[in-house]
Amino acid sequence: MTYAITQTCCNDATCVAVCPVNCIHPTPEEPDFGTTEMLYIDPKSCIDCGACADACPVDAIFPADRLTGRLREYEAINAAHYAGRDPEPALDSPNFHAWGEPSFPRSLPADFAPLRIAVVGTGPAGMYAAEDLLLHTNAEVTLIDRLPVAGGLVRYGVAPDHPATKGAGETFARFHAHPRVRMTLGLEVGKDVTVEELAAHHDAVVYAVGAPSDRRLGIPGEELSGSVSATSVVSWYNAHPETPPDAVRLTTERVVVVGNGNVALDVARVLVTDPGTLAGTDIADHALAALRDTRVREVVLLGRRGPGEAAYTSSELLALKHLPGVVLVVDDRDPRTGAAIDGAAAGEKAALLRDVAREAVDWTRPPARDRRRIVLRFHSAPVEALGTDAVRAVRVTEDGSPSGTEIGAGLLVRAIGYRGVPLAGLPFDEATGTVPHEAGRVTGLPGGYVVGWIKRGPSGGIGANRACAEETVGTLLADAVAGALPTPVGTAREFRRLARRRSRRLVDARGLAAIDRAERARGRRAGRPRIKLATVPELVAAARGGRRRLKV
Repeated sequence: MTYAITQTCCNDATCVAVCPVNCIHPTPEEPDFGTTEMLYIDPKSCIDCGACADACPVDAIFPADRLTGRLREYEAINAAHYAGRDPEPALDSPNFHAWGEPSFPRSLPADFAPLRIAVVGTGPAGMYAAEDLLLHTNAEVTLIDRLPVAGGLVRYGVAPDHPATKGAGETFARFHAHPRVRMTLGLEVGKDVTVEELAAHHDAVVYAVGAPSDRRLGIPGEELSGSVSATSVVSWYNAHPETPPDAVRLTTERVVVVGNGNVALDVARVLVTDPGTLAGTDIADHALAALRDTRVREVVLLGRRGPGEAAYTSSELLALKHLPGVVLVVDDRDPRTGAAIDGAAAGEKAALLRDVAREAVDWTRPPARDRRRIVLRFHSAPVEALGTDAVRAVRVTEDGSPSGTEIGAGLLVRAIGYRGVPLAGLPFDEATGTVPHEAGRVTGLPGGYVVGWIKRGPSGGIGANRACAEETVGTLLADAVAGALPTPVGTAREFRRLARRRSRRLVDARGLAAIDRAERARGRRAGRPRIKLATVPELVAAARGGRRRLKV
């Protein structure tokens, strides 16, 4: 029986590396890698060895005959990827892979002195870069984060009801205690220390600071109370210490979410999911309490384009279709919507909506109180947020007319993309929200490198950062061999002293382990995997309390 890759696929491609018969595609060497929504197992070539399932960092791979419920669809999804294709294994090698000339683009000569490298940011991009350096060189790595806890987007960006995806964090966490790693959490580059000071104490610095801001709608009324970014909502339900517990108020029966990417679907799903289900996750305590008392019965997802061009992935839409106790509806008042769904070929994204109920929604009526539902409204964009002191409705286009339709809603969430922000000391491209670079090398800053969303823009999931990090690390090591890295004037010990002088909230690897123990203990008492500490003082106190116990 073949294996199948399911919803939580992160495109990490670890499974590709361990497959003995080359049956998982696209591989990192193939042109469509990074453009497909996920990886796929060829059922004709799979030999049922299970190596891919053992290697998968997010538990996305299962024997096809063991798939249950909504996951059963993924056996057909994997097979459909190979319809009309017949990938031929390279039979001239023992493991069916074609052998090329040996290449070691991300390594240093054996007699090369250890490099001292700082990685700023402990999310997936930073950790892939650190992993690459630690596995392929003898470099000493300083992991820096402005928050007193590691994890970045894995901890604060993944929806709480996607625990398998969060499993990638466990893979990264094994490097936190690596003997050549020093954790320096709670230190903000550009504020506590400058880019120049950081460079003065390291041979090279890799910036993996992500895209923490959001894009604006640019419509009247956007600044009203009740108009928030998806970034804020995601941070709110993930207990980000910089997002207060009252950042999102669920006192309205209807919510309008602008956008139809995966983040928009995450927000919609969390807002209408049964709180009893979420109680088994690591969702923030304050968010869980708010969802238990919520008045929200309906979430409207606005998509500017049609169902065939929606930005969400097929796997996330499938999850929405099978959400217990929630009705999914397509607003088909615009005739283009139904035509696109009915005319879609099998395997196309719009075809997945063929069995979803359609309704010409009457927006003059309030949501029904005896049900929870999500409405997909395509070919529609916001024109204005209406209200005096707070949002009471959103005017949206209809049939292309800006006079449009008024949808009553007390909460407007913009989910139209993330955006990078300038970091003092680094060049910044305002148009793209990224740091200018050449293959990861920061333009005009010798010894400075970027990886992740601040390098390529906010695109791609967790696994996309592996190839991104490989390119950046390869560039860095090539510069090292060429003698192009500046020589640091400060030592590692001097940097640690500098960091302690500049920040009173520093957390090291032992402190991070203490935070982890404290959160898991809180979770055990409530029957949950963990309950996150939601403020900087709480995180720092847990880290220091754990250190004191270790010293006794």
